[in-house]
This record gives sequence, C-alpha cells and structure tokens, in this order.
Amino acid sequence: MFAVIKTGGKQYTVAADDLLKVEKLAGDTGDMIEFTQILMVGEGADAAIGKPFVEGALVTAEVMDQGRARKVIAFKKRRRQNSKRTRGHRQHETTIRIAEILTGGAKPSKKAAAPKKTEAAAEAPKAKAAPKAADTAPAAVFTAPAGAADDLKKISGVGPALEKKLHAFGVTQFAQIAAFTPEDVVKLDDALSFKGRIERDDWIGQAKTLSEATK
Repeated sequence: MFAVIKTGGKQYTVAADDLLKVEKLAGDTGDMIEFTQILMVGEGADAAIGKPFVEGALVTAEVMDQGRARKVIAFKKRRRQNSKRTRGHRQHETTIRIAEILTGGAKPSKKAAAPKKTEAAAEAPKAKAAPKAADTAPAAVFTAPAGAADDLKKISGVGPALEKKLHAFGVTQFAQIAAFTPEDVVKLDDALSFKGRIERDDWIGQAKTLSEATK
C-alpha cells in the first residue's frame, strides 16, 4: 500500500518503512508524528483519490533525526557596477521513517507525542506580565486645590496628555501654578523630567495672565 502525503508545501509518495527527508517538523528523535493531509492512498487500481484529501486516511511516521541540508550558495553580480554578493543557506530538515498507512478512520498503534514544554516553563509558574508604565498611575506631588479644574491646555506647550499628568500630580488651576515657589518648580520639573522646561516656557507668567483673565 502506498500513500501521497502533503507536508511543507510538497507532496511525497510513501510506503511503510520508507525513509525520507522533509522540511523541518516539530518533534524529537523517536517521537511519532501524524500526517492527515493524504492526497491518495491504496494499492494499484484500487487507490482512492482525495477531494482534496482522502477522508479517514492517516499516515504515521517516526522522527529519526533533526538536521540541516547541504549548503546552497546564491551568487549575485551586477555588471559594471562593482557589486557582487554571495550568500549561503542550509535548510532545516527532518528525517522520518514511515510507520503505518491507515484508512477508514483506523487508529494508529502508537499515538503521536504531545508537544513538550521547555524545562523552565514546566518548573516555573507562569509569571504575570509587569504593568506597563502607561497603566501605572503617577503619585500626586501636590494637593489639588478646591474648585473646578482650569483648562491647562491654554498654557503654551501643554497638550491633552500633559494636562492629564498635571492633574494626576495634583496641579489643576492657573492660580496654583502662578503661586509656585522655586521649590515647587523644581519638584514638578523633576516629576515630569522636564529639565527646566517650566522656567523656559514661563509657565508661571502664563498662568498669572490666564488666572487674571478668568476672574
């Protein structure tokens, strides 16, 4: 009995005890693997042809070796361009021995090996993902004053994202910024990692003007 199997985008005609090399398959030496994409199976004129695969057909094989094919050299040269390139490639491949060709939904005598976990994954419990910086709320630096928050985006250089950070740090009103001491400026500058931007953009002067305009 023979079968035509499909694996790695290629088709192979196989029979029991055949030894062949195919594109790399998962598994260690001695593992059993199963091929379910069977295009044709049978003997002589009684062979069944799949549409596209034969229903209930199965081919099992034993992994004999995991290796690599011979190196293939690719050479490219561009005429009169002083350009040439040489590259080598060795395709990963798996050597298998066909064990059984089954039809009609028959079960194999040896089941295929289940995917193995790595030693680290088997021994250590699944670690929780560390929280992203965006998911961690910043701690308040100042005590937010009573009353509604002002539109801090009116300060030059402050956008929606920066306004949210300022609110999280307890900065919500123009009058609050206008009353900042040098120590307050240093504290907020460090919290935002601005490196002097508050003074360069004159946030205090802008805040005083905006605070007076809103009275």
